[in-house]
Amino acid sequence: MLATDYKLFINGNWVNSGTVDTDTILNPANEEAVGTVQKASELDVVSALEAAEKAQLAWRRLPSRTRAEKLRAFTSEIRKNKEELAKLITAEQGKLLKVAKFEVEVTCTFIEYACEWARQIEGDIIPSDNPNEQIWINKVPKGVVVAITAWNFPLALAGRKLGPALVTGNTLVLKPTPDAPLSTLALCDLAQKAGIPDGVINMVTGGVEVGKALVENPITKMVTMTGSTPTGQAIMKSAATNLTQVQLELGGKAPCIIFEDADIDIAVAGALHSRFDNAGQVCTCNERMYVHEAIYDVFMEQFLGKVNQLKLADPTELSTDIGPLTTKGSLEHIEKLVSETVHEGGKVLVGGKRPSGAQFEKGYWFEPTIIADCTQEMNIVHEEIFGPVLPVIKFKNFDEVIGYANDSEFGLAAMVFTNDMNKIMRLSDALEFGEIYINRGHGEQHQGFHNGLKLSGTGGEDGRYGMEQYLDKKTSYVRFKA
Repeated sequence: MLATDYKLFINGNWVNSGTVDTDTILNPANEEAVGTVQKASELDVVSALEAAEKAQLAWRRLPSRTRAEKLRAFTSEIRKNKEELAKLITAEQGKLLKVAKFEVEVTCTFIEYACEWARQIEGDIIPSDNPNEQIWINKVPKGVVVAITAWNFPLALAGRKLGPALVTGNTLVLKPTPDAPLSTLALCDLAQKAGIPDGVINMVTGGVEVGKALVENPITKMVTMTGSTPTGQAIMKSAATNLTQVQLELGGKAPCIIFEDADIDIAVAGALHSRFDNAGQVCTCNERMYVHEAIYDVFMEQFLGKVNQLKLADPTELSTDIGPLTTKGSLEHIEKLVSETVHEGGKVLVGGKRPSGAQFEKGYWFEPTIIADCTQEMNIVHEEIFGPVLPVIKFKNFDEVIGYANDSEFGLAAMVFTNDMNKIMRLSDALEFGEIYINRGHGEQHQGFHNGLKLSGTGGEDGRYGMEQYLDKKTSYVRFKA
């Protein structure tokens, strides 16, 4: 049975925080308490970083293949506890149980993908301009990595950062999201069972002050964070003192463009999944939909039919399509955006409010919502929604919609539906987004590169380019006697 009340995990031990403060974690479906975590002090942060720094000396000396073997044993332990971990994710985050089970599996495959790189941490030998000399470039671990995760995929985001950090020879201090930290903290005992040495993985809980202390400490050699753009900007400022490397995956405002030549069935399915996946709480979600005027009526009739079939209900039920939002703040933000949009002339076609009924009296529920008659100038088209609400805009031609799509401070993901190869070639160059999905819904793969432009982040994760973020390069000029 996995625990639900947690201390701090430092150097292989559960230890009490130096403060008396705790956070109570609430179930978003009914607002009942599901667990507690302690809030770390600044001294606790230092202890965790020092433990990681000490452990890294031995961990980095292990062959990378040996590190990978220990991490594969770790994923084996995670899978043995898949059902309990999934239930914990649903209880603390509100995610559909069937999706939570998938998240546990993705956590494992994130780590296992990183393990595949154990024998591919390769440097270079380069010819020198000087006689009897070679230039060696070695790739080496950075040292202590601080990972800060978000609440929409609490376990998977931990795996996404933990895998590459540890395979490449770094050690880790992880600060789980304050809103849904329990499933992430449960990984600590599983790591010990798998034989991960003490100090290699450490976890401290808390809010902004804990994060600031982690980022500003000189022991920290890299910060990898997934979360909001304002938090990412604050981390960049805090990291500047020590010029600590920062890798950020931040907010998004993904456009979903439906051209007149699109396959309607494919476009409807892709747009639907990409808006309502995880109750719309995904940084790559369809946040604003542009439909060509020539097919607008046909597309919207079919799309609205699918939206009206979505079931908003208990996330543990297999037939449920959408569960609650994770936080009360998210619910209040969405209510404000919808009200503002209607006042500006938007027309609610589906949903638009909190649902009624006994099962929705407690919790953070909002109906799947489609708003038509939106204009590019409206705030809802520019501010991240992060929930099951979608503004829809008609467009006339290619240049107009590309201009609309790029009219955003975010640049994480975009979705496009067209069978015209000329459009595909043009938009691949013209769209200002790090990730473009063509004729499919959102959802990146491990071997890709999850990379945001503009205010959506810096650095990127996954694939070869993501792995390289966790390595430094050392250059040696080696002269020898002929």
